[in-house]
Amino acid sequence: MNSENSLDGNRIGVFGGTFDPIHIGHLILAVEARHQLQLDQIVLAPAGDPPHKPDSPISSLHHRLAMCRLAVADDNEIGISLIDAERPGPHYTSDMLRLFRERVGAEVELYFLMGLDSLRDLPTWHEPEWLVHNCRLAALRRHDVEIDWEGLEEELPGVRERVIVLEMPELDVASSSLRERVRTGQPIRYQVPHAVERYIREQGLYL
Repeated sequence: MNSENSLDGNRIGVFGGTFDPIHIGHLILAVEARHQLQLDQIVLAPAGDPPHKPDSPISSLHHRLAMCRLAVADDNEIGISLIDAERPGPHYTSDMLRLFRERVGAEVELYFLMGLDSLRDLPTWHEPEWLVHNCRLAALRRHDVEIDWEGLEEELPGVRERVIVLEMPELDVASSSLRERVRTGQPIRYQVPHAVERYIREQGLYL
């Protein structure tokens, strides 16, 4: 099911992000979401030009896509979509999910995977009301993030009933810290798939 831009099934989970680099935390979230939500398909959707990171240089789309492909090359349950990467910017999540919705149709249950910190900040996103009313939000529980549900509901009426909080092993792995570890010569083995680690070394990324 790794074929890019292939969207099949009645329950689809969309996992957007820069994936710079993709790491085991991303992959565990994808697998757990598929299991807990009984999804037919999980789709990684690497961002083309994230508008919320204008001052944070990210690796070229070419490298980020290559790492995603290597990470899921032997996993038939996780695919990759270029739906966000191939379109002109700015790359807002709501616009990306509109395209997903147009392609899969109104009858498909669409789930957007996100961290609990992203859910907390959802009112600051572009068109958060559209997201709340047009897809389910699957948020990863984190011990260091608390959600003010009453305040969130005031800003986005109806959001609570659209959110499913996922339980999963919590790992303190972040793309930003991995980039710093590479830059300072520290090991990243087992924090990213071996093929991704090899690609980072061969391409001289994050130095």
